[in-house]
Parts: sequence; structure tokens; C-alpha cells
Amino acid sequence: MKKTEIYILSGFLGSGKTTLLKQLLTDEKAKNRKVAVLMNELGKVSIDSDAVEEDIPLKELLDGCICCTIQDKLESQMQGLLIIDKPDAIYIEATGAAHPVEILDAVLSPLFADRIEVKGIISIVDGKRWLERYSLSPQVQQLLIEQVRHADLILLNKTDELTDGEQSQLTIEIQSLNSHAFSILTTYAKVPIEHVRKLSTSIKIAHARTHVSTDLKLGTFVYQFKQAIDQMAFESFLRKLPDTIYRIKGYVKFHSSHFPSLFQYSYGTPLYMKENMNMPLNMVFIGENIDWKQVSEELHALEKK
Repeated sequence: MKKTEIYILSGFLGSGKTTLLKQLLTDEKAKNRKVAVLMNELGKVSIDSDAVEEDIPLKELLDGCICCTIQDKLESQMQGLLIIDKPDAIYIEATGAAHPVEILDAVLSPLFADRIEVKGIISIVDGKRWLERYSLSPQVQQLLIEQVRHADLILLNKTDELTDGEQSQLTIEIQSLNSHAFSILTTYAKVPIEHVRKLSTSIKIAHARTHVSTDLKLGTFVYQFKQAIDQMAFESFLRKLPDTIYRIKGYVKFHSSHFPSLFQYSYGTPLYMKENMNMPLNMVFIGENIDWKQVSEELHALEKK
């Protein structure tokens, strides 16, 4: 089954996300690929939707952030696009206030996680704002750092406003925070498209059948249970997980139940909600510096008990 590629555009307000989106959509049109856009705005009115041409399916998520208040709406919109439009790629432009881990958590629904490939998180940094970030609130400063730390590709944008010395300082600071991502100095978010297309999917989402190596950055993993498992053994598995597993969510069926439970795990706390129907037994993991192969083997062992 051909999977839909997912590109996440991250970056603080006014950094250049919509400008980048327009370029990427122009490239997709030239390649005759079918794409869709999900655009999230914190306000009740969409500001940037006119950047998307009328023949491209566009879903607008207004008056809230996909990370929290409108996560359910995102799930239904994504499912609609995947079932009805069946695009080759979906571009998600998050609000400037969105944390990359929370965006991934919102996007990776267990209902369709096995039908998408997260190509990567592209973070756009406003160069001048970054260098002057200490004038911002501590919360905003931390958000800017997180948007850099979890990116797969970083655009250091608006560098025409910086001196050579400031450009050098910006590059050093960003690379010291995230040495795994490719960083590129840009003006008007103009990036060589091949850098976007080269974003790797080999580790971002993998199945238990495939070889999965250690992911040295933020990564995601989808496991598909084939049968019911023992709840006590599953909870023992959870207790041994490293602190850098940030989120787990999905459906798990225990020997003692007729139907699966919706399972969610955040910051070490598990939560179960019983379902009254059969659901796909997909479980989605989000973590950093994780040996996903080992996680896969331990889950597989649970199915043999």
C-alpha cells in the first residue's frame, strides 16, 4: 500500500512558513503530484489560506492549536483527506506556538499511522528574532529552542537582515543545539527543493517487520499487534522504558477483555479507556535517542506470552 508523505512546517510566528509552503506546492505541481494542505491558525479567521491554490484540498483548523484544543478535529480532517483525496503528500503548517513533539503526537493517530510516512519536521528560524530572543519571555525562548532541537531540516531565514558576523553566530548556535539536522541560510525561505525531498523516512516510522536502528534524534515508531497480550507483562514493559519516550498511544487488547482499550502514555503515566468495538491494534511511539529495534523485539515477546 502506497503511503501518504507528511511534511510538518514548524517555526515561530512570522518566520516564513507560508512563504516556504508556496514554494513547495509550486514544486509539487510541476511534478504533477497530488497534495493537500492542513493549515492551523490560533485565531477564528484564516490569514494565509489564500496562499493555497483552489485546486489543492485545504483543511483549515481555526481557533485553537492542533497540539491540544483541536486535536480531535485534526484527526478527522486527516482521515478525510486520506480516504477521500488520497494525496501523495500532506503539508501541515502548524501555528507558531506549536511544539514539534505535540504536533507529531497530534498527527500520528493509531487509526491511520500505518498509512502515512512522516518525512520530517522543517523548522524555520527568523535569524534576527533568534539573536534577540533574550528579550522575549522565558516560555517563548524555550519554544524557539524546542523548534530547533527537534527539526530534521532547519531554515535560517531572513539572513539578508544580518551581518556576516551575525550569520556566523546564528549558524554556530543552531548547529550546537541540533547537529543532526541540515541547516541552511535562506532569504524569503528559498531552499533547494532537493534538501526537502531528501528528508529520510527510514527511521521516522517503521514496522516491526523491518530493520529499525537506533534513532539519534526525535523519531516515531508504529507497532502492529497481531493478538491479545497480558496486561501485567505490558505494564512491566512500560516501567522499563527510558525517559526519552515522550508519548505512546494506540489500541491494545488484553487477554481479559473482549475488545481493545485505547491506551495513552505521557511523561511516564499510562491511561486506559475501554472500547466497545474492535479497533486496529496499532501503537504509536514518539521518542528521542531510542533503539526502536529493541522496543519492537520486546513488544513481539509480549505476544508470545
